[in-house]
Amino acid sequence: MSDFIVVGAGLAGLLTARELRATGAAVTIVEHGAVGRQASWAGGGILSPLYPWTYPDAVNTLVAASQRLWPDLCEALRVASGIDPECEASGLLVLDEVAIECGVQWASAAGVTAQVIDATMRPSAMSGIRFPHARALLLPHVKQVRNPRLLAALRQSVVQSGVRIVEHDPVTALRVERGRVQGVTTASATYNSAAVVITAGAWTAELLRQHGVSLAIRPVRGQMLLLRAAPGLFGPIVLYEGHYLIARRDGRVLVGSTMEEVGFECRTTDAARVELLAYARRLVPVLADAPIEQHWAGLRPGSPSGIPYIGALPCLAGLYVNAGHFRNGVVMGPASARLVVDLMLARSPLVDPRPYQPPS
Repeated sequence: MSDFIVVGAGLAGLLTARELRATGAAVTIVEHGAVGRQASWAGGGILSPLYPWTYPDAVNTLVAASQRLWPDLCEALRVASGIDPECEASGLLVLDEVAIECGVQWASAAGVTAQVIDATMRPSAMSGIRFPHARALLLPHVKQVRNPRLLAALRQSVVQSGVRIVEHDPVTALRVERGRVQGVTTASATYNSAAVVITAGAWTAELLRQHGVSLAIRPVRGQMLLLRAAPGLFGPIVLYEGHYLIARRDGRVLVGSTMEEVGFECRTTDAARVELLAYARRLVPVLADAPIEQHWAGLRPGSPSGIPYIGALPCLAGLYVNAGHFRNGVVMGPASARLVVDLMLARSPLVDPRPYQPPS
């Protein structure tokens, strides 16, 4: 028997299990597919919302708390696993001129640096980027991580710490006795525990619906391209009209992302490939010679205003949730895991938990 069962082995589940295991608890993660192969793997790893000034305070509160945690977390994972998540302060370059004034005001209120860049006097790290307008906004504090490496490091770290991981075994039901969760039933086994936390991303609402719990979490498909290019083409993450370009250390460039309301359909489309490739070549013309190395899709856990549900589900004792992070699951991950574990263990919460409280 485990003290805690975590349902879902994406970034939210792995980080939650890590936090629980750090207290000495026995922890089991149960995953319906492979560890870290859904939205956590599919995203870009930008440690910031794309346009942070457009998000509610509840999102930016978790973002700011997580941004303080990410550097030390990545270093701890690198030391424990030998895998470098490649956490880098590349900066975020916003090319939408209409966003400059809002961005500057938001940065001033948030206490972070914002620089207005003149297209004719840009730094060398931006020389390969085509500016659509005369100015752009740089947020130099924004970092990135390389999702697949992060997830590999995190998996190895939690397994080394003693967390048990069960893969390819979908949870079919929660075990409930006298109004309290006692574990989970899967396609092949029964797992007992004193408490269960659901971190199943886009599948969270489907799992909970059978127990009368209604959460406004839905799948939202995003498609990405990976281009093979030379290192050093450009430095900052490039953001324009809702899409972005991310240069990795080895020269590969991520192009993202679409926003598609297609239910649980997770296939790629020719239309998205054409759209994203044209976007990349428009903003960084040298990418016209960069071949497509990979094209994939993932399902984000969409939620109202992007505010996740974190905390106890009042309908059943011992049942918790940490899901619904929409487009910002990576950047909000560490603080979200800390908060849900604070609430599970009745510790002083990292941030005010009220904005994330699931409905009764």
